[in-house]
Amino acid sequence: MRPWILSELNYSHVRDQAPFDVAVLPLGATEPHNLHLPYGTDTIQVEAVAERACALAYERGARVVALPAIPFGTETNMMRFPLTMNLQPTTVARIITDLVDSLETHKIQKCVLLNGHGGNDLKWVLRELNLKTTVHLFLCNWYRVGADHHAEIFTKVGDHADELETSMILHLAPNLVELQKADPGTEAISRFDAVRHGWVQITRPWHLATTNTGVGDPRPATAQKGAALFELVVGRISDFLVDLAHSPIDEHFPY
Repeated sequence: MRPWILSELNYSHVRDQAPFDVAVLPLGATEPHNLHLPYGTDTIQVEAVAERACALAYERGARVVALPAIPFGTETNMMRFPLTMNLQPTTVARIITDLVDSLETHKIQKCVLLNGHGGNDLKWVLRELNLKTTVHLFLCNWYRVGADHHAEIFTKVGDHADELETSMILHLAPNLVELQKADPGTEAISRFDAVRHGWVQITRPWHLATTNTGVGDPRPATAQKGAALFELVVGRISDFLVDLAHSPIDEHFPY
């Protein structure tokens, strides 16, 4: 039993420990990742990050708990690929709302939404819940936590099933990687200059933008690169969880 993992705890332990100071809700997805990574890539990554970050924080006296990961996310632009499992953005928001309501009932006043899926647009959910709950919400996209060091670790970071994600899964679940099957992850370029330069945005139709859902060449990936990023990310997130757990809620919180 790991006392920071809710799914492993029994009622006697929770009854004695409650209320925790911080709950971490990992958000994953079920979708293809090029030809070589498992459909559960986003969930495997975010769950591992949550568990390790909470472990490090717990060891430093923070009363944190990792909730079970949600293994589905918004996939509206990838539905041409078989067994991609979609939740509409409003459905994701409703799930988060119901779980935050549960945390409020159980007197947990701080919650980190630890997102592992780029298709989840969640900032608006925080804005909508801001006036509806006493729970203070924090959004963390784990894959951005170490972005300032990506160039030191990786040859070139892409956008999906790339060197970064492949390295992470080689570190976390190497038995699920078939790197020899990977395609180069070449992305089609929009015909519109405004889109290419980023000042007009679209929802990319993934079956047109990619060949096999990959964006970015995964072939330089190694488990060592994944381990380096993983340790950087969980270290930073655990530092935040310790600070958050120990910070009193007053009239100026979180400032």
